[in-house]
Amino acid sequence: MDKVSKKNQMIKAKIKLLKERFKTLKIDGYIVPKNDEYFSEYARNDRLKSISNFSGSAGVAVILKKNNYLFVDGRYTIQAQQESAKNFKIIEIHKKLPHTIIKKYNLGYDPRLFTSKKIKSYFSNNNLVSINENLIDKIFKYKREKKIPFYSLPKKIVGETHQSKISRVTNFLKKNKADYLFSSAPENIAWLLNIRGYDNPNSPIPNSRLIISKNKKLFLITNKQNVQKIIKENKIKKNQVVDIKNLPNLINKLDGKNFIIDDKTCSIFYENIIKLKFNILNIDDPIYKLKSIKNSYEINHMIEAHKKDGLALTRFIYWIKNINKKIITEVDAQNKLEKFRKLNSNYLFPSFNTIAGSGSNGAIVHYRAIKESTKIIHKKDIFLCDSGGQYRHGTTDVTRTICFSNQKQNIKNAFTKVLKGHIAVALTDLHKDDTGEKLI
Repeated sequence: MDKVSKKNQMIKAKIKLLKERFKTLKIDGYIVPKNDEYFSEYARNDRLKSISNFSGSAGVAVILKKNNYLFVDGRYTIQAQQESAKNFKIIEIHKKLPHTIIKKYNLGYDPRLFTSKKIKSYFSNNNLVSINENLIDKIFKYKREKKIPFYSLPKKIVGETHQSKISRVTNFLKKNKADYLFSSAPENIAWLLNIRGYDNPNSPIPNSRLIISKNKKLFLITNKQNVQKIIKENKIKKNQVVDIKNLPNLINKLDGKNFIIDDKTCSIFYENIIKLKFNILNIDDPIYKLKSIKNSYEINHMIEAHKKDGLALTRFIYWIKNINKKIITEVDAQNKLEKFRKLNSNYLFPSFNTIAGSGSNGAIVHYRAIKESTKIIHKKDIFLCDSGGQYRHGTTDVTRTICFSNQKQNIKNAFTKVLKGHIAVALTDLHKDDTGEKLI
C-alpha cells in the first residue's frame, strides 16, 4: 500500500471513531472548521486537516452518519479533490452554503470555534448542539508546543507607545457609551500593547484576549508563562494577567452595563458568558480601524522589510536561472529560497507556506510542494514562486513567475496583458474620495 492510500485509510478509520460518538451525544453530524480558538487560519492544531487530510487555509467539514462534506472556496477546489475526495464530497462554498445541502439535522459543534455570525450564515436550517469538548481532540493527540514568552517592540519601531494607543481606545469607549471592550483577535492585542509572540507557525501572533475598560483597566487573558518578559518591561502588571479558565469569574466581578465584542473572532462560548451579565453593543472592535492607519515609522519599516526580502529573492532568482546546474525539484527550490532569507538576522520565518509550482502545478491555487509529490523543474517549464517572510519589523508577500527558456507567443501575450494592467493601476490618479467605480 502506497503512502497516499495508507493516509486515506487512516482518515477513514478516524472518521469512523468520530461517528461512533454521535449516538451517545444524540447528534446526526459534527462540524469541523479550519480555524482554531483564536480564529487563525494557520493553527498549529489543524483539526480540519486531521480529520479530512485537507491542508488549505480555509474550509469547513460536516461529517454526518452516512455522508461527509468538505466545503472550500474557489482557491482550493483542485487541492481538496486531490487530498480529500476519497472520504469527502467536495462542495464550493461560494456556490452552495452548507445549509442549502445539509438540512434538518442535529449538528454538534465546538462553541469555542465559531462566532454567532458565522454559524448562523452556514447552518441556519439545522438544529445546532453545542458540545463543550472538541471531538477531534478526543481522537487525535497533538504535539504539545513549547511555550515561548511574548516580546515587546520599542517605540522607535512602532512609532507610538502602548499607553497612547490605550488612550485612543478608551476615548472611543466613552464616546460610544461602552464600559468595556473584549478584544479577541490576537493581532489586535499585538498592535495595542506593542507585543509579539510565537504562537502561530506563520505570524508573530501572541495568542491572548484582552478586556479594557473605559477607565483604562486592563486584563490580559492568556497563559501566565507567556507574559514573563512583558511584565519585567512594565508593559503589563502581574495582577492584570488572567488565566483563561478564570475568565467567567472575572466577567462576573466587573461593574457596568455595556460591552463591545468582536463579531469576527469572539466565539459563541465567550459571547454567551458576557451576555449573562452585560448588554452587547453592535459596534466593531475599534482596534481594526485604528491599526489600519499606519504611521511613518510603520510605513518605513514595511519598506525596509521589502528591501531585505527583495535581496533574498533576487539572489534566489539569479541562483535558479544562472548558478544552479543540478536537477532540482520544487521542494529544493523553496528550501533554497528559505536559506537566502535566513541570511538576514532580522528574518523570523515564512509568512505563509511557500507556493513553488512548476509547469501544471503553477496553475493550482495555493499549491504546496511536498517531498512525496514534488515535481522536477524542467527547462521548458514556467515556475511560479509565491512566498513571503516575517521580519522583526515587517511582513512580505511576493509572487514571481520565472521561465528558463523562450516561451510561446500566447504565454508572452498573457504576461504582457498582466504587465499593462499593473502599469494602468500605477498611473491611475487616485484621490481620497474615489470609490473606484469609474475605474471599472
